[in-house]
Amino acid sequence: MESQIVVLSDLNFNLDVWKRELKFQESEMDYFEEKLEHIAIRNLGNEVMVQLEGFQNKIIREREVMGHLRHRIRMKKRELAQTKFENNAEVLFHEKQVLLKDEMKTFVKMHYQLKEKMMDFFLKTL
Repeated sequence: MESQIVVLSDLNFNLDVWKRELKFQESEMDYFEEKLEHIAIRNLGNEVMVQLEGFQNKIIREREVMGHLRHRIRMKKRELAQTKFENNAEVLFHEKQVLLKDEMKTFVKMHYQLKEKMMDFFLKTL
């Protein structure tokens, strides 16, 4: 029974870490949006504006995905709170969490790819 508690607390820890990661990435997107606004004001031509609009669209989409992931994390935390330590509960949660883990891994990878592209864009235009 004790190993089950450890496993469930590990799942809760992962959820908390992911939640913090999303919060940090959200603040990064706020900062990047500010930088894009500074570039837009300078009106550097059509090509730059097209790239800028592309980044704005990607930020909008990224925020949508962040909202989806935050919702999934909240629902998972609710599930954990409702668990009465049933038989094989840790197996059930582990299987479900693997899907969320994969989604987070993919999101983080895509976030950092976008971040690198935006940083390159900022180097050229700021």
